[in-house]
Amino acid sequence: MSRLPRRGRARRRLLAAVLACPLAGSAASGAAAQDGVAADTALVLAVDVSSSVTPERYRLQMDGIAAAFEDPAVQHTVLSGLNRVLLITLVEWSDRPETRIGWTRIASVADALGFARRVRALPRGAEQFTCMSRMLRYVADKVLPQVPTAASRTVVDVSGDGRENCNPDIPVDFVRDELAAGDVTVNGLPILEGAEADTLEDWYGSHVIGGRGAFLMPAAGFADFARAMRQKFMIEISAAER
Repeated sequence: MSRLPRRGRARRRLLAAVLACPLAGSAASGAAAQDGVAADTALVLAVDVSSSVTPERYRLQMDGIAAAFEDPAVQHTVLSGLNRVLLITLVEWSDRPETRIGWTRIASVADALGFARRVRALPRGAEQFTCMSRMLRYVADKVLPQVPTAASRTVVDVSGDGRENCNPDIPVDFVRDELAAGDVTVNGLPILEGAEADTLEDWYGSHVIGGRGAFLMPAAGFADFARAMRQKFMIEISAAER
């Protein structure tokens, strides 16, 4: 079920006043959108690697992402869009965000399998805290403006097992709303394991997801991550304009 955050009129007016410049990557337009075959979806995978994510949990996340792209049903869905092209990048985040796999074009089964191999080979990196606002700011300013070609839909896919705990100057909600105002969809995959398992789904619903067609796909712990990620991919890719 889609769970969209509430926004009051005053907050929308505040956002309109603060957004001094448009989000360059929101529709993969401007200088970042170079000549080439348009994509159905430009998808940012934003994966939590904070201290609560052990090496074993990290591997469950990477294997889950890779398994989705090895799945013939996911491959078929990617290659059934109007343009038959998916653009994807993988960002890991904790104290600081980092692009681990840059924008990659998937337009064939071989492309999908190649991306899966790269994901499985990633070494585990880690920091201490869960700085989600900082990550969304990085995605807005550094990642989306680098989308290599136009896309019908832009999605940021946030997964993690905890809420923001870095006391940011700019709240998660504010950056989320900025992305949504630029026609970027932010979806959430809260991993319901650990101290915040009972409240994290509601927190993601209120503070993380937003934009056109945004939704939550909770995982019932790290062992359920692969199932949730595959199901979310299928919905996200199928939602692209055809």
